[in-house]
This record gives sequence, C-alpha cells and structure tokens, in this order.
Amino acid sequence: MHDGPNSPPTLHDVAREAGVSVATASRALNGSTRNVRSENASRVRAAAAKLGYQPHLSAQAIARGSTRTVALVVRDVADPYFSAIAAGVGRAAEADRLIVTMAVAEGSPERELEIVRTLRGQRPRVIIVAGSRVDGAGTGDALAEELRHYRTAGGRVVLISQPDLPFPTVTIDNRGGAERLATALLGAGYRRFAVLTAPPEIRTSRERHEGFLAGLRGCGVPEPLVIETGFTREGGYEAARRLVTRGFEDVEAVFAVNDVMAIGAMTAFRDAGVVPGADIGVAGFDDIASAVDVVPALTSVAVPLREAGARAMRLALSQDETAGAESSAEMPTHVVLRDSTHVRPAP
Repeated sequence: MHDGPNSPPTLHDVAREAGVSVATASRALNGSTRNVRSENASRVRAAAAKLGYQPHLSAQAIARGSTRTVALVVRDVADPYFSAIAAGVGRAAEADRLIVTMAVAEGSPERELEIVRTLRGQRPRVIIVAGSRVDGAGTGDALAEELRHYRTAGGRVVLISQPDLPFPTVTIDNRGGAERLATALLGAGYRRFAVLTAPPEIRTSRERHEGFLAGLRGCGVPEPLVIETGFTREGGYEAARRLVTRGFEDVEAVFAVNDVMAIGAMTAFRDAGVVPGADIGVAGFDDIASAVDVVPALTSVAVPLREAGARAMRLALSQDETAGAESSAEMPTHVVLRDSTHVRPAP
C-alpha cells in the first residue's frame, strides 16, 4: 500500500498491485517500444485505474524520448496565413491524440533558433517550423544542427518553407502562383502594374515577385513600379500611401506579395479617397479567409494552408527513427479573381 490515506499512489504501488516489476509497470504506462506482454500491460493499466495513479509527464517524456506534444514555430501569430496552417496542424494532431503548442519567432531568425534550442529540452514529439527562410541571416547552419540533434534523439522535424534545410519540407508554389496571377490580370485588361514587395532576403516575397515578373515578361507591358516595404498589413498600408503621394496615374493595378499587405494597401487607398477595384486594381497572395470579407472582395492566389499544416503533421508522423532528408511536398496554388480587379474595357 502507499504511504497513508492522503498520499497519491506511486508507480511502485501500481507494480505491486499488478504483480509485475516496477520496470515493467513503467514501460506499460509510458508507451515504450520495449517489449511488454499484453496480459502484463492490461494488468498494469487496470491497477493504475483502480488506484487512481497519474503518471508523471516529465518522467514519461524521458522514458519515451518525447512528450505527446507537437511544437509549431511560426513567424507571426497575427498573420492569418499562420493561423490557417496551425488549424491544419491541430486537426491532424488531434487524430493522433497529440496536443499542439505554438511559439512565435516574430520574423526573427535568431529568435527562431532560440526557440528550437529551448524546445529540444522540452522533448516534444514533433517540431514543425513554418515561415519563409531569410537569406543572409547567418542562423541556417545552427538551426539545422539543433534540429539534427533533436531528430537523433528520436524527434520528428518538418518545415513549411523553402527546401533549404535537410529535413522533410512542405513547400508552396509561390513562383507559379504569382506567374499565373500576372497572366490572369493581363487577361482582365491590366497593363501597368506596381508590386508591393518585402525586402528580397525574405524568400517567399522574392519568389512571388519573381514569378509575377515572369508572367509579364514578353507581353509588351511596361516594367512594374516596385515599392519595397514590410511583409505585414502595416507595410502594405505604408507602401500604398507612398504610391498615392507619388501619384498613381501610371498604375492600373497593384500586386502585393501577401494578402495582409494587400488589405493594408486597400485601407490606405480608401483613406486617401481612392476606391479599390474602381480607381485602382488590387491583388494579393494566400487567399486568407478575410480576403472575401473586405470590400471589394480581394483577388488573390489561393494556397491550401490548412492542408499544408495537416500535410506537415502527416509527414512527421510517418517518419521512423532513421528517417533522413525526404523530398519536399509542394502545395499547389490557383488564382481567384474577385471585385478588387474588375475586368477593364478593351482599349
């Protein structure tokens, strides 16, 4: 019996009740892959239930090499792009009775590295890192090393990003989607464009910018005006204000490299008395849920963000302990034309 009526039952009590060794009781309760006969495992679980034994989660983590948690590291919690990815990760994790925790890097590669280092000590079952790679940050090698150590200890790693690091990666067809958007806008009668883009070291922004230029190439249209700004709603607002101050008589449509930038730009245009969709076309990328709630509804490139999160989770759970680098899984994109880019009359 355990020590007194008010003392919680211990693992020794469970082992004694089940008639097995403490080591066998521990393995049966912590899910270790080492062999435990099914009849012994059943007796241990029954004894634990009878005594009201609650296992120590930290001890279980050490015994298993991980907890039943999934750690999702995102760039920005306020961006609906990452909220949709998190929803997909959560849905897939729930099917395996795993709990998702989220850490926010605030767009900082250094913070991202610090988070991963901390997570290693917490032993989550899976680490998923979502967010654009940033060229020249100087943290890529250190991040890869931290993730390799974590994986060697039995963890599973998946990225939702560019395939730069030697781990399974879910990628987005940024270039192809932006190129198809340019073609669609040309088909709608637009010929003179401005591009609101983040600094080129942010790979997602650069890929979308380059894809849009590729879609215009060879069509005989002027080179787009490029306005560099933050990869945020505030960045889009500030860039659109600069465009209005400059004068936009030579711009028929604006392409912002993500939807939150595009929505910020639309707000800035309205504040300046410029009507989006009528006085100037606006298009974004990602097709976040609020793209259909703004007025006018936003033309965008749809990305299956929830499915990207779920796919990352499935990739993680399909890995075995010896899994190495795997081929990237690319998520397709498609253009959705809405009222923010009305079809223009033929010249």
